[in-house]
Amino acid sequence: MTSAATAHRWRFFRAGGVDQPLIDGADDLRALPGLDPKLWVALACPTSGLTIDPATMALLDRDGDGRIRRPEVLAAVAWVCDRLRDPGMLFDGGASLAPHDLADDEEGRALREAARLVLRRLGRPEDDPLTADDLAEPARVFPPDLPNGDGLVPAALVASDAELEAWVGRLLAVYGSAADRSGQPGIGEAQIAAAQADVAAVRAWRAAQPEGDAATLAAAWQAVQALAAKVEDHYTRCRLAAFDARLQPALDWSPQALATLGEPALAAAGEALAALPLAHVTPEPLLPLRAEALNPAWAAAVEALRVQAVQPLLGEREALTEADWRLLNARLRPWGEWLAARPAVPAADWPPAWLQAWEEEAVAERLHAAVAYDLGAAAQAERIEALRALLLLRRDLVTLLRNMVNFADFYGRAQAAFQIGTLYIDQRECRLCLPVADAAAHAQLAAHSGMYLLYGVCERAGEAPRGLVAALTAGDASDFMVPGRHGLFVDHTGRDWLFTLQRVVDNPISVREAFWLPYRRLGRLVGEQLRKFAAARDQAVQARAGLAGVRHRQVRRHLRRHRLGAGGARHGAGGGGDGLAAAGLVAGAAGHPRDHAADLGALDAAGGAEAAPAQPRPAAGRQRLGGQCACPHRHPLRPPADADGAAAARGAAPAQRRSMKRSSRCVSAP
Repeated sequence: MTSAATAHRWRFFRAGGVDQPLIDGADDLRALPGLDPKLWVALACPTSGLTIDPATMALLDRDGDGRIRRPEVLAAVAWVCDRLRDPGMLFDGGASLAPHDLADDEEGRALREAARLVLRRLGRPEDDPLTADDLAEPARVFPPDLPNGDGLVPAALVASDAELEAWVGRLLAVYGSAADRSGQPGIGEAQIAAAQADVAAVRAWRAAQPEGDAATLAAAWQAVQALAAKVEDHYTRCRLAAFDARLQPALDWSPQALATLGEPALAAAGEALAALPLAHVTPEPLLPLRAEALNPAWAAAVEALRVQAVQPLLGEREALTEADWRLLNARLRPWGEWLAARPAVPAADWPPAWLQAWEEEAVAERLHAAVAYDLGAAAQAERIEALRALLLLRRDLVTLLRNMVNFADFYGRAQAAFQIGTLYIDQRECRLCLPVADAAAHAQLAAHSGMYLLYGVCERAGEAPRGLVAALTAGDASDFMVPGRHGLFVDHTGRDWLFTLQRVVDNPISVREAFWLPYRRLGRLVGEQLRKFAAARDQAVQARAGLAGVRHRQVRRHLRRHRLGAGGARHGAGGGGDGLAAAGLVAGAAGHPRDHAADLGALDAAGGAEAAPAQPRPAAGRQRLGGQCACPHRHPLRPPADADGAAAARGAAPAQRRSMKRSSRCVSAP
């Protein structure tokens, strides 16, 4: 900790319920190492998921662990303060850097020369300011035809030597490439060394080639290998026929095999024909070389064997004995062993002229010289890379500090680095949107924040889905904010994504909503219970209505059966009414079934009760007893009224008496 950092007097501002250090000048930057770590709002942040340029975050992440920690931030601040003439220019909100803004020391002068070199390559005046975007195109900053210190040689770097340029292209096609600083593919020491070793192995292999004409031996070997299995099969059949003559018919062209050949159309190259023996089997192991004595499917191959192998190595033959065949294979065995030892490297496929030129033209040495030429510009290239890093930090370092040391951007009017865009949903604009990888784990802790949170996933064609959480910080919560709702998310680059709500953390949004929240919850509870009660009652009513319908149909079926069984005795004693009463189907309630549908329910209730005693039936004819009709066939549900019924009818209201009178009218049956 320096003395300046110790003596610095820090200023603080109150935001978010805590005192946060204020950083707004060069002195604050130089004194930052002396600031107590517990006063930092955040001591680490991820390199992804922020609005800061990923190139800047990768530059700060020295250990490559995906997180930027306090020591890495302090190292970057110290380096920037040493490289700039006035570090306070970082707070002016600009992104450009002129050569005269660099420190006036040895490293600063080297960076100034690098800046002027870049400006010359860009075709601009040497005192123009530069930005990070000016160095974003590698081909303009590091032209491929100029050395750039990475030890890779693109074809353009050796374009002045046509032969060497061709060799670079060959090695790129065979041994792969690496990206040069210019963005072009290039070869390095690894590719050159691999090619050099392969060429040496191939040359040593070619030096061990067997004696004899290579073309003749190669053709003979190929002809022998094409017939090796079939010739061995022929000699084996001949030896078996010599062992036992009874086997010869079975080993030769059998009648069954010949019979199958006559069915389809034959072709000389057909599989069925090729499966037959090479020639007729004889006790003497002899292979005829004349086409007319051979299986037509193999005649061409045997002719190639005679011309390319037998004649050059054994002389003219009419037939090939088994001894000749063994001799032919013995003479070709060295060539076969030499072919088996062929190096499995790309250079083995090169023509002999390339291999000769590699040695005679010293291609490997010239390529090594080109690599050394490129490495000569390493110091210059490193200064240009340092200039690029300085331009990135000049633009983004203060933004990072205002999102780690304090949250000035978040509590001010600026957009915080962790606010990755804006969510539009339910006619709301949510600007506090953060990336989330695991919504379930995040929600467990975020629920204690007391904020109304929306968790969901953002989707866009051609992009991987990304998790998101947005906070509602104003207004009232909507009853329709339920999982499955859609919204529109616009990221910080202006691209729109389809947002699908998956989870809601329900907390009060305002003081007014917090006051009414218990009552709203009580109202929702009461409403839910009422809905459950109404649903239960509705279900019960439907069940009773269904049961009543069933009972009603049962009663009507019994009535029809009774009428059909009573016959002509409907008006005599012991008629239908008594039968119904005895069957327990007659209720004692007054009124007509059409006027009193509830009587069916009473009938249902009385269906299992004890049967009422039979009543004497009046004589046939038209009679009225207390306003009740005694005709059982017209009103089977009404028993004869007694005196109490008549008295009740007389004591009823006039309107009711008229209704009872109308319902009691009946016409005698014929």
